Order: sequence, then C-alpha cells, then structure tokens
Amino acid sequence: SKYVLQTAGFDARFPNTNQTRHCFQNYTDYFKCISAKGEDFAPCKQFKRAYNSLCPNSWIARWDEQRENGTFPANLDP
Repeated sequence: SKYVLQTAGFDARFPNTNQTRHCFQNYTDYFKCISAKGEDFAPCKQFKRAYNSLCPNSWIARWDEQRENGTFPANLDP
C-alpha cells in the first residue's frame, strides 16, 4: 500500500516552534473525541494523525500506560 506522509497543520494556539503543548493537546483531544463520538468518527482521526506526527513514540507509550493505570495527568472526559 502507498503511504502519504504529512505533518500536523498550523494551529494558531501554538505559534512557537516548541510543539510540546501542541502534541499533548492533540493526544488529549483524540481521546476526548473518541469518548464522545466513538472510534469510527472520522474527524477524531485528525487528532491521532497530528499527535503521531508531533509526539515522540516514547511519550505516547508512557501516556498510554498512564491511561491504562488511571494515572494520566489530564481529564479525558468529553
């Protein structure tokens, strides 16, 4: 299959070059979105694509583990 590589688009909330907050916000927005709309809701996938392109894999793995353990530092309720 053919892959199309894209980076996250510009977000006016995060104008600086440090994209740490942008990464974290997209991660939390994705899980809030799927909690509210379900995993098949297409607009949620944009958040996932964005955090996968912005966040280091080690951060994503740690946050996934924290969510599973109930120790994630943010509220993911919609």
